[in-house]
Amino acid sequence: MPLTREQTRRHLTAMDLVDADRPLTRTEREFVLDHYQPSASTSQALDGAYFTPRSLAHQLAMHDIGCDRPGERIIDLAAGIGRLAYETLIDPDRELKSMPLGELVCVEKNPEYVRVGKRVLPEATWICDDVLAVPDLNLGGPFDVAISNPPFGAIARSRDALSYRARQFEYHVIATAARLARRGVFIVPRRSVHEENPAERTADCVRFTRETGIELERWWGDADDWRDQWGPVTPRVTVTAADFRHVRRAAVPA
Repeated sequence: MPLTREQTRRHLTAMDLVDADRPLTRTEREFVLDHYQPSASTSQALDGAYFTPRSLAHQLAMHDIGCDRPGERIIDLAAGIGRLAYETLIDPDRELKSMPLGELVCVEKNPEYVRVGKRVLPEATWICDDVLAVPDLNLGGPFDVAISNPPFGAIARSRDALSYRARQFEYHVIATAARLARRGVFIVPRRSVHEENPAERTADCVRFTRETGIELERWWGDADDWRDQWGPVTPRVTVTAADFRHVRRAAVPA
């Protein structure tokens, strides 16, 4: 869907801020996060990237990603330009509870997104690479939390993340996270977790758990309140979490 004239104007303003030769204020960072349009160039449009809605990212940062202890290490896989990581960093509970992050790592393979991300979230360590290759990068001991709004569905990938060769890319990201972190929080298509009845897991989800040992927990509700905030698409998504402390070996590729 073509950008409106107003969307184009705001995107160009956002890019002027990205290119500015000075640090950005918090207001300016949030303007870039709110108005950068991945579909503004052909290459980004082909990626099919849809960034996490601001209010959904804020909700997850406050209630699901959490802050259990000071100095936590968090990694964002397929970080885009950093919306989910940004909301995690500025979560007011961290300051209130005196639990600042110890490290925030953002992994994104699109170099343009990384360039923008470094401007809006310079506090993070940005890695321009394939998320499925991250376990080979020797990033230190386990992260406390892996977070991701990964690409969805049967898209091309560089490798399998586990011996179960799932078609859905989101499963490969979750399995990769299991090798990196103690727990994970992910935005995924609802069909990757449960049927219309939330108590019924889909066949793909059942198979994923059986083959990997990774149990995908159901969120407290589907994310339908945010369906109209994804830009040109209205995906049916949910949030799933997983405790990896007892299943990490199951996700190691054969």
